[in-house]
Amino acid sequence: MKFPGTRLLARIVLALLAVAAVAVAVTGCSAIEDASKSDTAKAEVGDCINVIKGSAVDSKTEPVDCSSEKAVYKIAQTYDTKTDCAQDYTSYEETMNGGTTAFLCLAPNFKQGSCYADNSLTGYQFADCAATEASFKVIQRIDGQVDELLCGSDSDKFITVADPKTTFCLGKVNG
Repeated sequence: MKFPGTRLLARIVLALLAVAAVAVAVTGCSAIEDASKSDTAKAEVGDCINVIKGSAVDSKTEPVDCSSEKAVYKIAQTYDTKTDCAQDYTSYEETMNGGTTAFLCLAPNFKQGSCYADNSLTGYQFADCAATEASFKVIQRIDGQVDELLCGSDSDKFITVADPKTTFCLGKVNG
Protein backbone atom coordinates (compact mmCIF):
# COMPACT_ATOMS: atom_id res chain seq x y z
CA MET A 1 0.00 0.00 0.00
CA LYS A 2 1.35 3.43 -0.93
CA PHE A 3 0.69 6.59 0.96
CA PRO A 4 0.10 9.78 -0.95
CA GLY A 5 2.99 12.24 -0.76
CA THR A 6 5.69 9.76 0.30
CA ARG A 7 7.64 10.35 -2.89
CA LEU A 8 7.50 14.07 -2.32
CA LEU A 9 8.62 13.64 1.29
CA ALA A 10 11.49 11.38 0.20
CA ARG A 11 12.60 13.95 -2.37
CA ILE A 12 12.54 16.74 0.21
CA VAL A 13 14.59 14.64 2.65
CA LEU A 14 17.10 13.74 -0.08
CA ALA A 15 17.34 17.40 -1.15
CA LEU A 16 17.99 18.49 2.44
CA LEU A 17 20.66 15.81 2.83
CA ALA A 18 22.30 16.94 -0.42
CA VAL A 19 22.35 20.58 0.75
CA ALA A 20 23.82 19.52 4.09
CA ALA A 21 26.50 17.44 2.35
CA VAL A 22 27.49 20.37 0.13
CA ALA A 23 27.66 22.69 3.15
CA VAL A 24 29.87 20.23 5.04
CA ALA A 25 32.11 19.78 1.98
CA VAL A 26 32.56 23.55 1.51
CA THR A 27 33.19 24.16 5.20
CA GLY A 28 35.49 21.16 5.41
CA CYS A 29 37.55 22.27 2.40
CA SER A 30 37.97 25.73 3.87
CA ALA A 31 38.98 24.26 7.23
CA ILE A 32 41.43 21.90 5.55
CA GLU A 33 42.88 24.77 3.52
CA ASP A 34 43.34 26.85 6.68
CA ALA A 35 44.78 23.85 8.54
CA SER A 36 47.50 23.56 5.92
CA LYS A 37 48.73 27.07 6.78
CA SER A 38 51.33 27.75 9.44
CA ASP A 39 50.57 30.15 12.28
CA THR A 40 52.59 32.79 10.41
CA ALA A 41 50.50 32.34 7.25
CA LYS A 42 47.33 32.73 9.33
CA ALA A 43 48.60 35.99 10.90
CA GLU A 44 46.93 39.27 9.99
CA VAL A 45 48.06 42.81 9.22
CA GLY A 46 49.50 44.34 12.41
CA ASP A 47 50.65 41.00 13.85
CA CYS A 48 54.37 40.46 14.44
CA ILE A 49 56.61 37.49 13.68
CA ASN A 50 59.94 36.16 14.83
CA VAL A 51 62.34 34.55 12.39
CA ILE A 52 63.66 31.46 14.18
CA LYS A 53 65.65 30.23 11.19
CA GLY A 54 66.20 32.28 8.07
CA SER A 55 66.43 30.43 4.77
CA ALA A 56 65.75 31.26 1.14
CA VAL A 57 63.61 28.11 0.81
CA ASP A 58 62.75 26.82 4.30
CA SER A 59 62.39 29.57 6.92
CA LYS A 60 61.04 28.85 10.38
CA THR A 61 58.90 31.66 11.78
CA GLU A 62 56.36 32.15 14.54
CA PRO A 63 53.90 34.87 15.53
CA VAL A 64 54.98 36.78 18.66
CA ASP A 65 53.72 39.73 20.66
CA CYS A 66 54.81 42.95 18.94
CA SER A 67 56.39 44.26 22.16
CA SER A 68 58.84 41.32 22.25
CA GLU A 69 62.42 42.06 21.20
CA LYS A 70 62.13 38.97 18.98
CA ALA A 71 59.28 40.58 17.00
CA VAL A 72 61.61 41.26 14.07
CA TYR A 73 58.84 41.97 11.54
CA LYS A 74 55.35 43.45 11.58
CA ILE A 75 52.93 42.27 8.89
CA ALA A 76 52.13 45.29 6.72
CA GLN A 77 50.11 43.57 3.98
CA THR A 78 48.73 40.12 3.16
CA TYR A 79 47.73 38.78 -0.25
CA ASP A 80 46.21 35.64 -1.76
CA THR A 81 48.37 35.93 -4.88
CA LYS A 82 52.02 36.76 -5.47
CA THR A 83 52.58 40.48 -5.14
CA ASP A 84 55.63 42.70 -5.26
CA CYS A 85 56.05 44.42 -1.92
CA ALA A 86 57.14 48.05 -1.57
CA GLN A 87 60.89 48.64 -1.42
CA ASP A 88 60.98 49.16 2.35
CA TYR A 89 59.18 45.85 3.01
CA THR A 90 60.49 42.30 2.97
CA SER A 91 58.54 39.77 0.89
CA TYR A 92 57.53 36.54 2.61
CA GLU A 93 56.10 33.66 0.63
CA GLU A 94 55.11 30.43 2.33
CA THR A 95 54.83 27.25 0.32
CA MET A 96 53.42 24.00 1.61
CA ASN A 97 52.83 20.75 -0.27
CA GLY A 98 53.71 22.37 -3.59
CA GLY A 99 51.24 25.25 -3.24
CA THR A 100 51.75 28.73 -1.90
CA THR A 101 49.66 29.41 1.19
CA ALA A 102 50.71 32.97 2.06
CA PHE A 103 52.12 36.13 0.52
CA LEU A 104 53.07 38.70 3.16
CA CYS A 105 54.80 42.08 3.05
CA LEU A 106 56.78 42.60 6.25
CA ALA A 107 58.04 45.85 7.79
CA PRO A 108 60.99 45.85 10.21
CA ASN A 109 59.93 46.06 13.85
CA PHE A 110 63.32 46.53 15.50
CA LYS A 111 63.63 47.48 19.16
CA GLN A 112 65.94 50.23 20.35
CA GLY A 113 69.00 48.70 22.04
CA SER A 114 68.54 45.27 20.40
CA CYS A 115 70.85 43.61 17.90
CA TYR A 116 70.01 41.82 14.67
CA ALA A 117 71.65 39.73 11.99
CA ASP A 118 71.21 40.88 8.39
CA ASN A 119 71.46 38.38 5.56
CA SER A 120 70.74 39.43 1.98
CA LEU A 121 69.13 36.05 1.22
CA THR A 122 67.11 35.44 4.37
CA GLY A 123 66.39 38.90 5.77
CA TYR A 124 66.64 40.05 9.38
CA GLN A 125 66.83 37.88 12.44
CA PHE A 126 67.07 38.76 16.14
CA ALA A 127 70.58 38.18 17.52
CA ASP A 128 72.14 38.44 20.94
CA CYS A 129 74.48 41.44 20.90
CA ALA A 130 77.34 39.20 22.10
CA ALA A 131 76.80 36.69 19.26
CA THR A 132 79.11 36.70 16.25
CA GLU A 133 76.18 36.74 13.81
CA ALA A 134 74.92 40.10 15.17
CA SER A 135 75.60 42.61 12.39
CA PHE A 136 74.01 45.81 13.76
CA LYS A 137 72.50 47.37 16.84
CA VAL A 138 69.48 49.68 16.84
CA ILE A 139 70.79 52.88 18.42
CA GLN A 140 67.50 54.76 18.09
CA ARG A 141 63.97 54.03 16.88
CA ILE A 142 61.93 57.05 15.82
CA ASP A 143 58.22 56.34 15.31
CA GLY A 144 56.04 58.66 13.26
CA GLN A 145 58.86 60.15 11.15
CA VAL A 146 60.88 59.12 8.11
CA ASP A 147 64.07 61.20 8.29
CA GLU A 148 67.58 59.78 8.48
CA LEU A 149 68.86 63.23 9.52
CA LEU A 150 67.29 62.58 12.93
CA CYS A 151 69.95 59.92 13.57
CA GLY A 152 72.87 61.06 15.71
CA SER A 153 76.59 60.81 15.03
CA ASP A 154 76.72 57.43 16.82
CA SER A 155 74.69 55.93 13.95
CA ASP A 156 76.49 54.83 10.81
CA LYS A 157 73.45 53.47 8.90
CA PHE A 158 69.71 53.89 8.89
CA ILE A 159 66.57 52.14 7.68
CA THR A 160 63.34 54.00 6.99
CA VAL A 161 59.86 52.61 6.53
CA ALA A 162 57.14 54.72 4.88
CA ASP A 163 54.14 52.93 6.41
CA PRO A 164 54.07 53.00 9.34
CA LYS A 165 56.48 55.96 9.34
CA THR A 166 59.56 54.78 11.21
CA THR A 167 63.27 55.60 11.19
CA PHE A 168 65.77 53.11 12.61
CA CYS A 169 69.22 54.51 13.40
CA LEU A 170 71.77 51.70 13.33
CA GLY A 171 75.27 51.36 14.67
CA LYS A 172 78.03 48.87 15.32
CA VAL A 173 77.22 46.02 17.68
CA ASN A 174 80.13 46.89 19.97
CA GLY A 175 79.70 50.64 19.55
